[in-house]
Amino acid sequence: MTNNRLALITGASAGLGAEFARQYAEKGWDVALTARRADRLDKLAREIEEKYKVATLVITQDLALQKSVDSILHELKEAGRHVDALVNNAGYGLPGTFFNTSWKEQAQFIRVLYTAPIELVHKLLPGMAERNFGRIINVASLAGYAPGTGGHTLYASVKAGLIKFSESIHAEAKDAELDIHCTALCPGFTFTEFHDVNGTRDMANESPKWMWMEAGPVVEAGIDGVTRGHPVVVPGAVNKGVATLTRILPEPLGRELMKRQSKRFRKMEND
Repeated sequence: MTNNRLALITGASAGLGAEFARQYAEKGWDVALTARRADRLDKLAREIEEKYKVATLVITQDLALQKSVDSILHELKEAGRHVDALVNNAGYGLPGTFFNTSWKEQAQFIRVLYTAPIELVHKLLPGMAERNFGRIINVASLAGYAPGTGGHTLYASVKAGLIKFSESIHAEAKDAELDIHCTALCPGFTFTEFHDVNGTRDMANESPKWMWMEAGPVVEAGIDGVTRGHPVVVPGAVNKGVATLTRILPEPLGRELMKRQSKRFRKMEND
């Protein structure tokens, strides 16, 4: 047992999740790592313990399962630990349209990207309030600002919901005068495995390099933002510009632009 604060990170086996684990560990936090791939979690845990000399806890779990959140919290309790920071990072893209995907696929998508993160926040908040300390980062997306697309149907909806949810939790904690900060982190294109998993790597490779960010600065912006108490963080100048543009564009024009972009996604999926 250590006296360090503990950060719980979902989707910690790769990409932004692994980078969150490294950066929190570098700051002297212990980290609890959860994802489906035990081998990757174990490898990351060994790396972090050796490099940063902090404690790690590996919890192999699939957030698509109904009891996954309770299972994660049970393992934390058994280890005698409480959560000081929560990073809801687990996620993926679901290619195809609403017509050609099954409800099981859509329901699991909602569960992993929206229901489970909200359940984690709901069940961890009482302890954070009792200790008067908590930091919550919900990894949303720049897509949460944009009109919906044809294909990847629920992605923008879920990310927009995470943004609004984070703003609400931030406001409630502030009204209660609690030292609890909640931030929606809204990255754009980021160099991770995300596009490999959802089958859009070729499309992503065609995008201009100036639109992309490395994982490190994205995560740094998220941690800095939640530390400072910012309810929403859009990392990078280009992403900030895009977010502003989505607010000022006439809605019909914005929808037409997204329609053209979604056709590119569907073409890549069908090739």
